[in-house]
Amino acid sequence: MITLYSFRRCPYAMRARMALRYAGIAVDIVEVSLKAKPAEMLALSSKGTVPVLSVDGRVIDESLEIMRWALAQNDPQDWLLKGDPLGAKKIAALIEENDQAFKVQLNRYKYAERYPEQPMEAYRAEGEVFLRKLDELLADREYLLTDHPSLADVALMPFIRQFAHVDREWFAQTPYVRLQDWLQRFLASALFTSIMAK
Repeated sequence: MITLYSFRRCPYAMRARMALRYAGIAVDIVEVSLKAKPAEMLALSSKGTVPVLSVDGRVIDESLEIMRWALAQNDPQDWLLKGDPLGAKKIAALIEENDQAFKVQLNRYKYAERYPEQPMEAYRAEGEVFLRKLDELLADREYLLTDHPSLADVALMPFIRQFAHVDREWFAQTPYVRLQDWLQRFLASALFTSIMAK
């Protein structure tokens, strides 16, 4: 049995669940209360963060590694861009920028009261640089790197969703119309709605 310890609203857990669902891998999902983490999860991974995947005695406790494991089993729409010689590098660069820099900006924007050094708008402006970059990548196609979803799109989407939802009215009036459409396509997709079902 394959078990995934998850938290429904965690963006890292979301992207892991999407990759597993896309790859058609049957998993037993254990919804974790972050206030009372199950002992069996902590026994598998002392980090105490979701997602944690337990498969055949192996433990994978990084969301990106879970995604890559799932795609190694089955990648019907070529999320890994195997046909593009630079595909893996392009994917890695976008995800690294998202996970290292943008995630910090997102946290400061979302929880601005914890970072009183600057006003909320300053943190939002820092994050906006990445939104603008993504919007430009969508100038002549529907997805970030090619004409279909890639690992980069799915790995970034939950974080862009979180940023957009801090102030939905603000996001809706930004000039990032292509990025708004890209996000909306994902939010309305069968893949996303299926992994968010309670």
